[in-house]
Amino acid sequence: MTAENLIALAKEAMQKAYAPYSGYKVGAALLCADGTVYQGCNIENAAFGPTNCAERTAIFKAVYDGHRDFTAIAVCGGKDGVITGSFPPCGVCRQVMREFCEDDFIIYMIDADVGYKTCTLADLLPYSFSPKNIG
Repeated sequence: MTAENLIALAKEAMQKAYAPYSGYKVGAALLCADGTVYQGCNIENAAFGPTNCAERTAIFKAVYDGHRDFTAIAVCGGKDGVITGSFPPCGVCRQVMREFCEDDFIIYMIDADVGYKTCTLADLLPYSFSPKNIG
């Protein structure tokens, strides 16, 4: 799967977002090591705290299906479903990624101006606390 294919799936997922409060729709496409892809979108809640991000939606769907080995994720977002700037994963999503992903896990952040930016989980979350820190 190319970065461009994964990005196209993230853009598709963005259109399914439930964002009646902020209007910001976010989509993600998660690539598993075996080539399976899971899409996710943000799902807002009037209480805001229970809101779930696109990245976690995709990861939780994959984990439910028994996948635990991930290689990359593409993320995009914007007001009313139009990509505006890049949408890096929030802190909670970064920690969930850390639970299941290695340092070389790739994050593609789609940006309307430059196409997309690429970084690794180690770049995005240095000195992180992971399952390796326990026991």
